[in-house]
Amino acid sequence: MSDSTTPALTAEAFESQRDRLRAVAYRMLGSHADAEDVVQEAWLRLSRQDVTAVDNLAGWLTTVVGRISLDVLRSRRARPVASYQDRLPELVVRLDDGPVPEEDAVLADSVGLALLVVLESLRPGERLAFVLHDLFAVPFDEIGTILGKSPAAAKMLASRARRKVRGTERPTGPEAGRREVVHAFLAAARDGDFEALLRLLDPEVRLTVDTPGGEVVVLGATKVAAGAQSAADAATRGRAVLVNGSPGVLSWHADGSPLSLLAFTVTDGRITHITAVTDPAKLALADLPDPA
Repeated sequence: MSDSTTPALTAEAFESQRDRLRAVAYRMLGSHADAEDVVQEAWLRLSRQDVTAVDNLAGWLTTVVGRISLDVLRSRRARPVASYQDRLPELVVRLDDGPVPEEDAVLADSVGLALLVVLESLRPGERLAFVLHDLFAVPFDEIGTILGKSPAAAKMLASRARRKVRGTERPTGPEAGRREVVHAFLAAARDGDFEALLRLLDPEVRLTVDTPGGEVVVLGATKVAAGAQSAADAATRGRAVLVNGSPGVLSWHADGSPLSLLAFTVTDGRITHITAVTDPAKLALADLPDPA
């Protein structure tokens, strides 16, 4: 292989992996901008590497992206000026006017807002082990190498993370079916139909409200149903949206500033998680569509 063709082949090989690497980094970091930075850094490291000495390019790149992402996560936790636990994952919000575009369909796969919120609460090692193994099927011996731990220790971290993540699995069922469940929930809330609300809510449903004063969590179908009227009131002043691929509702004040954002996770025909963002500062930071 000549020196002139090697860089071109290296670039071609990297581009074939770019989408997967970006997906790994995004699930690790919850930020598209950070994910792009990580992928770019991986390319720079590959360009300085003798590619002929790399037996498994996909595995090598995954290891590099994992290590860079791990460094970013650890730096976030060590940064005193920003609370890692209070950091809301990056929101991708668009008006729900029909079928999901191809690029959003990819985003919706395993990256619901509820899952990202839970991933934010994991320790860096737990998050890396869970994301790489459970979402990308990376073997524990490779994960252990990234973490500097044994495969058994990496497996234990993934198991611990999995227990925390339970209840936020990928939504199942057709997109339209998930929308119908959310619409039925909002209609039942408006009508004050408590029994219908209980049928639509998972018994262990979790409501997370991001307010200016901090995060408020409500657990259980009975308690969530009792407070569902506020969600219905907001929905009457809003429009249907998709929030990281999940059905939601975005509402605005009369002056056009965002009032609230609701996102619903629906699994097997029932709502398992509702995220409500009412903090004006966080709504202002999100890239939200304008009111019609």
